Amino acid sequence: MAQKAQKVQKIQDGQNPYKRNRYTFGIGTIGRDALYTLVSMFLIYYFTSVAHVSTGELWWIVAIVTGWRVVDAVSDPLMGVIVDNTRSRWGKHKLWIAIGAVLSGIFTVLFFSDFGLKGAAAVVFFAVVYVFWSATYSLNDIAFWSYVPALTQDLKERENIGAKARIFALIGTFFVVAGITPITEALGKSTGGLQQGYFWFAVCVVALMWAGQLVTLFGVKEPKGVEEAQERTSIRDFFRAIFRNDQLLYITVAMGLFMIGYTTTTSFGIFYFQYVYGDKNMYSIFALILGLSQIASLVAFPWVAKYLKRKSIYLIATVLVVLGYGIFFVAPVGTMLFVGIAGVLIFVGQAGIQLLMLLFLADTVDYGHWKLGKRNDSVTFSLQPFIYKVASAAATGITGAVAAVTGLNHAPSNFLLTGGDLLLFKSAMFILPLLCILVGYLIYHFAFHIDEEEYAKIHADLVARGEIADTTEIVGTN
Repeated sequence: MAQKAQKVQKIQDGQNPYKRNRYTFGIGTIGRDALYTLVSMFLIYYFTSVAHVSTGELWWIVAIVTGWRVVDAVSDPLMGVIVDNTRSRWGKHKLWIAIGAVLSGIFTVLFFSDFGLKGAAAVVFFAVVYVFWSATYSLNDIAFWSYVPALTQDLKERENIGAKARIFALIGTFFVVAGITPITEALGKSTGGLQQGYFWFAVCVVALMWAGQLVTLFGVKEPKGVEEAQERTSIRDFFRAIFRNDQLLYITVAMGLFMIGYTTTTSFGIFYFQYVYGDKNMYSIFALILGLSQIASLVAFPWVAKYLKRKSIYLIATVLVVLGYGIFFVAPVGTMLFVGIAGVLIFVGQAGIQLLMLLFLADTVDYGHWKLGKRNDSVTFSLQPFIYKVASAAATGITGAVAAVTGLNHAPSNFLLTGGDLLLFKSAMFILPLLCILVGYLIYHFAFHIDEEEYAKIHADLVARGEIADTTEIVGTN
């Protein structure tokens, strides 16, 4: 094991020949996250307010999406095992990245294709397309994110790659969030209707995904010796890596609760501006401001981390989120000032928390290695998309149910929620998510104990045992 660590150490000393991976890997997230955002945040809105499916069809669509996302999420860690054990001339990650990107892109376009189907035929068609989309996107998703540990064994460089990937991912996310209303309306005017506008927008997003994935496939340079140093993962290793790593389990639950809250709120966003605020066009402006706020938060994170420990950063970020939710809930309808302030507070805090969660996952890789004697990078990182899919399933179920109960699927474009329906909507958008976020923070605060000092001890012990290289003196990686 010591010889393997020295082999990886040697290729990282001095000038870092893999510095470009920070960008060629990160650029690949732009289109991926744009595509995922389109499906996870706007598919229910599309069927509700654009395609105007019947209430019965809407309930079936919500049930299919919610149920299958849970099933698909449970299978994600097993995909980590499959990727980890794949051997091909293209490596174990790029093969699945390419296959998953091509197929999931095709199925994404089918979501927004109008074949004139109604009733049971429409539901069956949607179910088939959704199952295949979910499976093929998972192929890409797991292979893509489990690539991170294979790109470097230097934790600082890994954090650098991860942080830049999150920034690029936000660019893709907010391209869709900010652009979907004006772009689909513009495309709809020139192609014969809003449904056609959504179809061509989906085509554009898929093209963006494929372009970014090509940058990753041809631009990422894999360090020699890293994958050779990894042993195959057995089913026994899979269960040990997850269920005997207590810190991984705690942070998975905490991260899952946070993402359920955050994703539920964002899924209601376009509904809020159309049926509560009363001006759907303001959603794009609001989203653009929030996107810039998140990117600024991520850019500032390394500077803040020089002066504050992670536990303090998490607390401050959570306080910002809570304040934002409180202001958003009581903000006067139609007043952009308070809505904007609330949104900035929520999304600045959210961006910091999501990056912290990525770093916490990286810490649990070393903790699991130290505790169990085996490094399971792919299985550990496969829990990130698992968390996102569970959160997306919960958000879709909540959003779809509220839309169906309040009759938004057959409401006119100028309809505004009032009375009990408005209270139900705002409770689902703000109160329930806030409770999830607070419980997630409490689990982290009381159960997750890998802070900077604890991590330093774990790293030093692994180095002393000869199981990893001492990366504290590596130069040329900045």
